[in-house]
Amino acid sequence: QVLLVESGGGSVQAGGSLSLSCAASGLTYSTYRYAMAWFRQAPGKEREGVAAADTDGRTNYADSVKGRFTISRNNAENTLYLQMNNLKPEDTGMYYCAAYPGRRGDWSLSEQYYIHWGQGAQVAVSS
Repeated sequence: QVLLVESGGGSVQAGGSLSLSCAASGLTYSTYRYAMAWFRQAPGKEREGVAAADTDGRTNYADSVKGRFTISRNNAENTLYLQMNNLKPEDTGMYYCAAYPGRRGDWSLSEQYYIHWGQGAQVAVSS
């Protein structure tokens, strides 16, 4: 059974920082063979891609978070990370970790490609 378990998040004032982790287990292939990403969903809005990392760890970001968020992965520890700095109220939402078997250059922010999903971690940013 594939499990992606998010941890971290919480509440912070605007301008603050939070970090998220995603521990993967039960994947069919080794973690390094998966494209992985973070998505978020704000109340009343559709889920959107935030940041993705391909199998080589190269990254892709939504314009709204460029320069503020950093995605990274530790394949040896089967873990994906998201460091969020200079948070804004519009960053509030449920953050999801996702993965799909990919190749170098697979770093889509479109959820249609992702087949494994975590349960989510809440991030709340107050003004």
